[in-house]
Amino acid sequence: MGEHLARDAGGVLAAFVLVLALLYVAMAVRRRLFVRGGGTVECSLRELSPEGGAPGVWRLGIGRYKGDVLHWHRVFGFRTRPRRVIHRRGLVVSNRRSPDAEEAEGLLPDVSIIEVRDGDLTVELAMGAAALTGFLAWLEAAPPGFPVELHPPE
Repeated sequence: MGEHLARDAGGVLAAFVLVLALLYVAMAVRRRLFVRGGGTVECSLRELSPEGGAPGVWRLGIGRYKGDVLHWHRVFGFRTRPRRVIHRRGLVVSNRRSPDAEEAEGLLPDVSIIEVRDGDLTVELAMGAAALTGFLAWLEAAPPGFPVELHPPE
């Protein structure tokens, strides 16, 4: 009886490891498909409460520029639709700062944080220097008549 139990436990463990490996491969393929299309940057995102309450948690993601919108997708997920869509028209960039010591533990190294408001959606984006430069260039390259506000840090 103990032999059958050990064989069953081994089979369950092997199935569990196989499922984990398949999930990892699926996420890697999804990420590769996003990056292959070009116009992508690694950036973390956290939502800010409009009432000024406690901010949400930082989530690692991939930003993808598609015309006049930035689609943000979580790195660890299976959805192909973006979790957040940030529109260039009417976008307000109101703050730029470095992460504090507590925040820095959960973010990629050497990032800057910018606060972005798109209508009712207010988020913070944490990006490396190259990604931030690309983001600001994308904003400044808006067609004439696109209201985009950049407020430099005080």
